[in-house]
Amino acid sequence: MSVAARATLTTDQVARAMAGAFRALELWGVGAKEAQAILGFPPERTFYAWKTGQVGAVPHDTTRRLSYVLGIWKSLQLVYSEAALADTWLKRANLAFGGQTPLERMAAGDVTDLAAVHAYLDAYRGAWS
Repeated sequence: MSVAARATLTTDQVARAMAGAFRALELWGVGAKEAQAILGFPPERTFYAWKTGQVGAVPHDTTRRLSYVLGIWKSLQLVYSEAALADTWLKRANLAFGGQTPLERMAAGDVTDLAAVHAYLDAYRGAWS
């Protein structure tokens, strides 16, 4: 996301992205600790406020992470015609991630881990476009 695009996001837009990301994490069966890591380790109080829709100022790093989570969800929906397959893909070991599951890679905590999973899915999806 460019600096100009980031500057134009409203609190409402970020709140909707946050709600979508939490819904995807729920569908994927992601626990609270993993979700906190995926979202950049916000303080517990902040994490639970976000989860209940109380979203104020959000760091740029978090908006990047939200974008990756939503992009991963979208890519999975495009790759798999069956929702159950899309939602369980993250918990299946993958040689592209050194035998880790994509979820383990995403929950390693660095935004580049989310980027790696997103790029993998985009490359896979690109082969079918």
